[in-house]
Amino acid sequence: MNILFLGDGKWAQIALEKVITIKDINISGVVLRYNTPDTVLKNIAEEHNIDVYVENNVNNEEFIKLIKSKNIDLGVSMSFDQIIKKQLRESTKEGFINCHAGKLPNYRGRNILNWALINDEKEIGITAHYIDDGIDTGDIISQYIIPVEETDDYFTLLCKSINKCPEVLIDAILKIKKNKVEKIPQSHINGTYFSYRRNGDELIDWNWSSRRIHNFIRALVEPAPGAQTYLNGDKICIWKSEETNFPDYISTPGEIIRKDKDGIIVKTGDNAIKIKLISYDGDSKKVIPKIPIGNRFGINLMEKVIELENRIKGLT
Repeated sequence: MNILFLGDGKWAQIALEKVITIKDINISGVVLRYNTPDTVLKNIAEEHNIDVYVENNVNNEEFIKLIKSKNIDLGVSMSFDQIIKKQLRESTKEGFINCHAGKLPNYRGRNILNWALINDEKEIGITAHYIDDGIDTGDIISQYIIPVEETDDYFTLLCKSINKCPEVLIDAILKIKKNKVEKIPQSHINGTYFSYRRNGDELIDWNWSSRRIHNFIRALVEPAPGAQTYLNGDKICIWKSEETNFPDYISTPGEIIRKDKDGIIVKTGDNAIKIKLISYDGDSKKVIPKIPIGNRFGINLMEKVIELENRIKGLT
């Protein structure tokens, strides 16, 4: 079976090394991202005498002609950044497949592990599916469920997913090779889609519940940019939190109400949360917060309005 492998990053590196070991599987070519070609993936391919391609547009006629000449049976996409259009898909015998870190038909799109934690999911899915004209909408070939533990965060889920994805991918490849695929069509009515996260999406709203804030923080640990807030105008990243047994009560969200040797307690929209590890803007060092009681996290918009009004008055 001849396979064309398109990919980038750790996901693709581990998957390629695993797929290469399958009996009677031949990797006929590896295609790298055009703008940021993965040198590690390139080296893996070259070590196994696999042709490497870097294409600005994999859907152009010249590249499709090349693929047809190589008699590709199956295309595999792993974190590749170009859309695989119909003409390219049809240049192979079995089409193209993708391994996606989401429990399809839910969690289509980008930054899925972050969104799953933010949504307090109790499990995630690793899904191998056919590529069609939509985004993560093709028929499912193989799917594996990973439980989400209370101790999990983005880093731990990322490690679990990266290591499990090659197994799911290989299972799908072998099913296709043996002609034993039982295609599972996706429900397009119930499926959910998530966009990639942008600058500003990391800001904590202290009016949220403690559970929501805790999930938000663990969803954005490294290699994500960290959950962020402000203290007296200075940006702070929060890396570790812990739920407390404080009762629900109404007070000022974001205010520091207690501190001890391993962190500070901050009022939230319902009760309170312990913040255990932070870093200050411009400093990568993570420290236990020692911020005095009475300080308040967040941006007070009314305070900013009053400050702006006073500045305007000072100019007249």
